[in-house]
Amino acid sequence: MEAAIDFTSGVMGGIASVYVGQPLDTIKVKMQMFPDLYKNAFSCGIKTFRKDGIYRGLYAGTVPALSANIAENAVLFMSYGLCQKAICKLSFKNKVEELNTFQNALAGSSAAFFASLVLCPTELVKCRLQSAREVSNSTNIGPFRLCKQIFREQGFRGFFHGLESTFAREMPGYFFFFGAYEFTRSLFASESKSKDEIGIMKTALCGGIGGVSFWISIFPTDVIKSRVQIDPNGIIAKKSVLGGMKHIIKNEGFLKLYSGLGPSLIRSFFATGALFVTVNETRKFLSNFLA
Repeated sequence: MEAAIDFTSGVMGGIASVYVGQPLDTIKVKMQMFPDLYKNAFSCGIKTFRKDGIYRGLYAGTVPALSANIAENAVLFMSYGLCQKAICKLSFKNKVEELNTFQNALAGSSAAFFASLVLCPTELVKCRLQSAREVSNSTNIGPFRLCKQIFREQGFRGFFHGLESTFAREMPGYFFFFGAYEFTRSLFASESKSKDEIGIMKTALCGGIGGVSFWISIFPTDVIKSRVQIDPNGIIAKKSVLGGMKHIIKNEGFLKLYSGLGPSLIRSFFATGALFVTVNETRKFLSNFLA
């Protein structure tokens, strides 16, 4: 029953996260893929809005983004709970609440392996829709038509371009994500108040810190993932994650590995705050409702 509650909470958290952060995610992807077209995040946002508006511009890729975040967070939080219990047994602890920050971070990293498998295909579709204007000078293609095109041209394996870089992003990233979140929550807890009772605003703050920690720790890997998924036949796609980074540093400069970091951090702070608040409140509601 706890796994089902975690799964449902992840679904609701994923929905909240997308609607809060999608415009800045679109800007991030465009700046990663086309760093020479936009001077900064503000310029990218204005140009995108003027050319394509809100729905086809800033909220491009929302359907696959919802699919990606719902699938990822449902699997992530369900797996996180299961991995916490497994680590609990391995460390001879009686309750999940007794796990320290490192053990929670390790559970998050382990859970990210399973989340990556469902995230990669939907993330690929989202990234291609977000960059459709720059790649083909058109935003008319929708998620279902794009999926049919990918399947027709590349088969089922076409949806898993960038899986290696997705693993390389998610597993270390979620180590810092859950580690920072649990650590900051523990700072707000006291003898009379557990981490789950610190309140919505403090939970949102802890979630935001976790999200920022995620992106700071793995952003160059995310740049590689975006480029591989948007251009599967390009030079970067033919290299390993480290090889792709070396190629960008050599040909474009070190800072290109951090194109789009600004909007990512802003987006992540608010979107991840919304994610954890929604997950925790949904979990409390369902636990009381089903008690």
